[in-house]
Amino acid sequence: RLQARVERMEQFQKEKEELDKGCRECKRKLAECQKKMKELEVADPESGKGELEKLQAEAQQLKNEEKSWENKLEELKKKEKNMPWNVDTLSKDGFSKSVFNVKPEEKEETEEQKEKKHKTFVERYEKQIKHFGMLRRWDDSQKYLSDNPHLVCEETANYLVIWCIDLEVEEKHALMEQVAHQTIVMQFILELAKSLKVDPRACFRQFFTKIKTADQQYMEGFNDELEAFKERVRGRAKVRIEKAMKEYEEEERQKRLGPGGLDPVEVYESLPPELQKCFDVKDVQMLQDTISKMDPTEAKYHMQRCIDSGLWVPNAKTGEGAEKGGGEALYEEIKKENGEEEKGN
Repeated sequence: RLQARVERMEQFQKEKEELDKGCRECKRKLAECQKKMKELEVADPESGKGELEKLQAEAQQLKNEEKSWENKLEELKKKEKNMPWNVDTLSKDGFSKSVFNVKPEEKEETEEQKEKKHKTFVERYEKQIKHFGMLRRWDDSQKYLSDNPHLVCEETANYLVIWCIDLEVEEKHALMEQVAHQTIVMQFILELAKSLKVDPRACFRQFFTKIKTADQQYMEGFNDELEAFKERVRGRAKVRIEKAMKEYEEEERQKRLGPGGLDPVEVYESLPPELQKCFDVKDVQMLQDTISKMDPTEAKYHMQRCIDSGLWVPNAKTGEGAEKGGGEALYEEIKKENGEEEKGN
């Protein structure tokens, strides 16, 4: 009986450890997914909409999995309570966990409240956040946060993320990497606070103690996250630059549009080579001769597009006809002029 009881206890403990491990892994993945979502929302919510929706779906799936793990753990705890008492179950340490500075449950803030809170915080502490972003040594960072504990919060982390992207867009790559280091410092502190369920201001010293005496595996984890973050920053900067270029090109295109709403550059590129040559040398007579030799339907089509884009501006002599019938009227006028010239010759 003793052997059977020991085996049952071992099996129970093994099952509990596996559930704990699965639950922790699920929470880690969820935290990582939420962190990426936050970076995307802070950086550029519009251009990253597709990627954000994908991450939101992934986060929802992980939340469902997390709930499933927690339900299984809860069932196991109930099972443990119903187990018969014996020396093995009664002799466990009941004080293996200390809880201090527990962070109270907060109500979920609306996007408007978050934005207002972030704006107010930045207006008040931007200079201090930037100072922290320029620090490098662990001791300097710890001392500065000890003197300014209000900086240990999500708002500081969000500001640093945006600043990193701004620096990369401005091609200040070395400075971006410096600020990125401090961004990950702040994010690691916030993650530690979340895992301990305490206020971040109560545990940032624990982070610095741990990082300064960290083993190789912990430091590799920090550096891997730092490199991954810098890659994400480069990606967001690239998207922002491409978006800005497209907006600039569209603005320039709008400025170029002719009276009929067509872009002269696009119209020119669509013209047959012989018509392009006429515009290249700016020879009106050559243009008229070329048009008169073309297929009438094609000639009228191209002439209308030239008028609508502003490539061809009818003169006073042909202007009235162009207004009444567009490219067709202009084509007829040109044919008439060329016919008269041929008779005169």
